[in-house]
Amino acid sequence: MLAVIGLIIGIVIALMWQPDLPPWLQPYLPIMIVAALDALIGAWRSSLEHTFSDRVFAVSFVSNVVIAAIIVWIGDLIGVGSQLSTAVLVVLGIRIFTNAASIRRQVLHA
Repeated sequence: MLAVIGLIIGIVIALMWQPDLPPWLQPYLPIMIVAALDALIGAWRSSLEHTFSDRVFAVSFVSNVVIAAIIVWIGDLIGVGSQLSTAVLVVLGIRIFTNAASIRRQVLHA
């Protein structure tokens, strides 16, 4: 519950403050958001399975975002940034949908 309250407070502050994103960071933001969503959905799944650990979640959240950004950055360096961005999105999307399917099975008991 504390995490949800923190998320709501963060969203409200961001909407009121409207921070500008540096131009060099803009290509990485969508990848970072999808990586963070993967960690959040995984945390939800582990919570339903009663295996949630806040330490594992924190490490997963940060490492997913950092690793995804590094992969895209390396792709930019070697000239294949958009292809690696697509690959990262596909892999994270598969993980998100796999976790969502598990959540659906647990919630609906199907």
